[in-house]
Amino acid sequence: MLDLPQADPAKVPLATVPLGLWGTAMTARRNVLELIPAIATRQPMVSGKTGVRWHMVMDPTALRRILKEKVDDYPKSVTTKLILNPAIGDSLFVAEGAHWRWQRRAAAPAFAQRHVEALGPVMTAAAEASCRRLSEARGPVDLFQETVAATFEVISDVTFSGDGMFDRDAVHGSIDAYIAQTAKLSLMDVLGLPAWLPRPGRLFSGPGLKKMKGIADQAIARRAAAAAKDGPPDLLDLLLVAQDPETGRTMTRDELRDNLLTFIVAGHETTALTLAWALYLMAFAPAVQQAAADEARAALGARAATAADLGALPLTMRIVNETLRLYPPAAFLSRTAQVADTLCGREIRPGDTVMMPVYALHRHHQLWDRPDAFDPDRFLTAPDRYAFLPFGAGPRICIGASFALQEAVIILATLLARFRFQRVPGREPQPRMILTLRPEGGVWLTVTPRD
Repeated sequence: MLDLPQADPAKVPLATVPLGLWGTAMTARRNVLELIPAIATRQPMVSGKTGVRWHMVMDPTALRRILKEKVDDYPKSVTTKLILNPAIGDSLFVAEGAHWRWQRRAAAPAFAQRHVEALGPVMTAAAEASCRRLSEARGPVDLFQETVAATFEVISDVTFSGDGMFDRDAVHGSIDAYIAQTAKLSLMDVLGLPAWLPRPGRLFSGPGLKKMKGIADQAIARRAAAAAKDGPPDLLDLLLVAQDPETGRTMTRDELRDNLLTFIVAGHETTALTLAWALYLMAFAPAVQQAAADEARAALGARAATAADLGALPLTMRIVNETLRLYPPAAFLSRTAQVADTLCGREIRPGDTVMMPVYALHRHHQLWDRPDAFDPDRFLTAPDRYAFLPFGAGPRICIGASFALQEAVIILATLLARFRFQRVPGREPQPRMILTLRPEGGVWLTVTPRD
């Protein structure tokens, strides 16, 4: 039995009064999660109209219908596509219908378990590099910046085998700038105005985004022209030879680039966030941190974790899952209904916006005991499949879920085995979502080596 804190960790102040059109637009630009009404954590579904009809769905049965049984009737919302298309085109994350299906079939072998496990050494090396950086730190450290560095190292090596042309700083800077400039909801989005009307904040993707695409294009061209390289294939190798098993179709260069950029953005940002929030929770719950450190030291000794160690780190895995419950990176999903339907006994019309506020689902009082509390042991029992959606569910479940979990456990266990993390008074992170659920102000902790 873990010794848990009585207080709750950082959480979002949910809405308690109607926001209106202007209030909705301004709130969405500040923090999308503050749009969620507090009653959404106690009701199966909440509906309203703010420019367009909308529904927030927290009922697992209804979520199963949206994400699995009627997936083609609930494609990604227009707003989601407006935000993401300039960066990642019509890639796997955004595509719909037959175009999505063939890309998924073609990319799936690259994420087979054997390939994920074969990439374990890259994750172990990143964990070691992170330890070296932290051992040299003096004073409080922003662990979010550190986990970004670690996971970006992983994704760049996994994607391009450490290709010297891959400018990590330039690519990461481009991603950050894009999120800051274009990923915020506008009043036009809230009003449901047509997609062809330009959103002022999205008129320019910026030179950084063009540079990022150029780097990816050059890497693809060089690799396609090169002779076979030594060592296990990286993601680019696998995607270059990927074929739809039904048609034999391969990806065009634009599709290759867009999917690579999708995997780069999703593959480092989400895991970095999970690790940063996990370290915050470890500092918040020192007794749990000590138990996890004891587990890691018993399994690892003085070495870094590997993919083979995951079975010996069950508490670490539960901590990762509980972190994903409290702070899911993709904390708010949106769909646009294409046909008439009924959810939770309520009419859904074509064109209605159907939202899945994963943040509210994961803190729902009907689904979780003490939903705002940190308790990794709640995962000693598997939750309802559609009550826990850090990676989505159904046919469109995140293709890199096992990759992300393996990476998070390897890095977290290695760090906990070697360092103690303590809170810095007055520097609590605040959950804020624009595109992903980030810790506003960073995760500042004091880091000291363990004896």
